[in-house]
Amino acid sequence: LRVQNKKLYLATFAAVLGPLSFGFVLGYSSPVIPELRKINDPKLRLDSNQASWFGSVVTLGAAAGGILGGYLVDKAGRKPSLMLCSIPYVFGYIVIISAQNVWMLYFGRMLTGLASGITSLVVPMYISEVSHPKVRGMLGSCVQLMVVTGILGAYVAGITLKWHWLAVLCAFPSCIMLLFMSFMPETPRFLLNRHKRSEAIASLRFLRGPHADHEWECRQIEASVQEEGLNLSEFKNPSIYRPLLTGVALMFFQQVTGINAVMFYAETIFENADFKDSRMASVVVGSIQVCFTAVAALIIDKTGRKVLLYISGIIMALSTALFGLYFKMVLPNRNNSSNPDVWFTLNSASPGTESSISWLAVVSLGLFVAGFALGWGPVPWLVISEIFPLKARGVSSGACVLTNWVMAFLVTKEFNDFIGFLTSYGTFWLFSAFCCLNVTFTAFYIPETKGQTLEQIEAYYRRS
Repeated sequence: LRVQNKKLYLATFAAVLGPLSFGFVLGYSSPVIPELRKINDPKLRLDSNQASWFGSVVTLGAAAGGILGGYLVDKAGRKPSLMLCSIPYVFGYIVIISAQNVWMLYFGRMLTGLASGITSLVVPMYISEVSHPKVRGMLGSCVQLMVVTGILGAYVAGITLKWHWLAVLCAFPSCIMLLFMSFMPETPRFLLNRHKRSEAIASLRFLRGPHADHEWECRQIEASVQEEGLNLSEFKNPSIYRPLLTGVALMFFQQVTGINAVMFYAETIFENADFKDSRMASVVVGSIQVCFTAVAALIIDKTGRKVLLYISGIIMALSTALFGLYFKMVLPNRNNSSNPDVWFTLNSASPGTESSISWLAVVSLGLFVAGFALGWGPVPWLVISEIFPLKARGVSSGACVLTNWVMAFLVTKEFNDFIGFLTSYGTFWLFSAFCCLNVTFTAFYIPETKGQTLEQIEAYYRRS
């Protein structure tokens, strides 16, 4: 009795076209904002405040998408939810392309954000429910791998394409996803939850090939499918609220490492380090992310989840501390700077020290991104797709995705104010402290899920 993975890989590929689209959404603003700030049409021209909203309104859409997705995924199923989210993707880009004013741009970004939120909830869940323990870590990490590939794709395409055409390109992967997903099965766990046993067996036959023991796997899943129905009083039950708190905390900690703020201002950091072409610098950062996320995906089923979180947290704590040191050395000691704007603070450094240690900023940025991509990027998304009990999966994942995107919004939007309030080195040292906290949190609260079936993980929470 042996399992064939070919069709499973195909189903994963169809699903991860979603995260690819969502990477394109996140990366879209980086090349487009400079273009829209200089555009001739005064109705579409963005000032710096509008530009920052154009970048961050996506995260608000995605937070809403988390709530909607959590509802859809339990009501309609994993596969239909995934196919549905290609509609707001395409529609959002149509709105952006045909925009007459800034509000239409915002609305289009909001729609693509909504689709991204649904995607970031459904895809990890779909993948973890169709795969088997030997490859679940690798396939689950492909979600983050495709996100960073999409971001890099948008950066690279943005070098040559105008913003209209870039939007056309970005709408493309979600159309292909719609096409591919229509041929893929619903997850066996969802079908058994709905007591559709014959369909679940058919789904397993597709995913595992004809030679695997479908009956046995079916019984394993059925054993843990309890009677349906989840009401609020059940959240008093530790087997439900403990994984939920773990998941929400994971998402909170992923964002307070400061990753989004650092990525958002990466171009500025490179400009200060006297890189002539800051666009190319973004491509370099994107490439580092893709490489290290790929490394994480390949080793995660061997090393386990926690090891990667430890290594990643330590690397990030060191590199953010170095960043703080860089700003401490570069910025002249002004206690009461009258202008708290990041761009101003970063560009008003004392000219002498600038070039001699500007490499420090670039090195710590590279290290930080590599560290994040190795653990805290892919692993939280993988772990939240594994630890929730089947009946609370939609609601709990919704809460996690909501937390993630609201935190992403706050961190990116408030980064400016933080720098005014704590100075730039203070802000980076705060990020560093959070990275150290991440490591402690991992040690005490995250279960190792390597090589276990989802049912075994559920049983672990019931026992403890």
